[in-house]
Amino acid sequence: MPVSDFSFTFLGTGTSAGVPVITCDCDVCTSDDPKDKRLRCSACVRFKDEDGQERVILIDASPDLRQQVLKEKLTRCDAILFTHNHVDHTFGLDDTRMFNISMQQPLSIYAERHTLEHLARVFQHVFESHKNVNDSFVANLIPNELTADIPINLHGVLFTPIRLLHGKLPIVGFRIDVPRGPTVAYCTDVSSIPPETWPQLEQLDVLVLDMLRFRHHPTHLNLDQAIEIAQQVAAKQTYFTHMTHCVSHAKTDAELPEGINLAYDGLTV
Repeated sequence: MPVSDFSFTFLGTGTSAGVPVITCDCDVCTSDDPKDKRLRCSACVRFKDEDGQERVILIDASPDLRQQVLKEKLTRCDAILFTHNHVDHTFGLDDTRMFNISMQQPLSIYAERHTLEHLARVFQHVFESHKNVNDSFVANLIPNELTADIPINLHGVLFTPIRLLHGKLPIVGFRIDVPRGPTVAYCTDVSSIPPETWPQLEQLDVLVLDMLRFRHHPTHLNLDQAIEIAQQVAAKQTYFTHMTHCVSHAKTDAELPEGINLAYDGLTV
């Protein structure tokens, strides 16, 4: 039986401060529209493998991971893929220990070497638990190193790390290929796309792309840049993510070109 019931869910679509922003009383931060409430950026892939077993793959572990998992009623996690080492994409890792308990097994994580080194340093209590003064309840994780353009097969679905630039920092996004199913590219925290990555963005069903705000930013795409890239990629559908509090969902979404929309927390495609 082939992979089935594939879905992609936006767990968080906000920037590093989230929306509402602490101390801010702007129109978006005080909006009643639930689509203007944005947890820190991360995503979730769900499907059934060839044996009919439900699988859940997380992309990044934001500081809001606990809240996101409870909101989406996730009861398992089979792996976490990390795009890069920034706080808003990694600081929820400690909460994954509950999956160890519920699944009674370690959890595999995948990242480039510099991100794995960051995680080992920040979460020393997890990766060097033998040094803890007390016998602590910590996550049980299996680190796996990713290399750009080399796909990994997770339970029948291919995840290919693709090189992106976050300012001067090389990071990865992911091209997700489902056999006889959809193709999705997840590209958050992007300021530019290297030439060698463009072939990985061909023939997409869904493109998820960083779009921080309207004004220029040194490490993120602004609205005009994101629209230009989305139109070049020409996926069947594009969703923008990682948005700050100057972006009103209703107003901005209504003004976007056909086939391009703002994502929102909880959106499943």
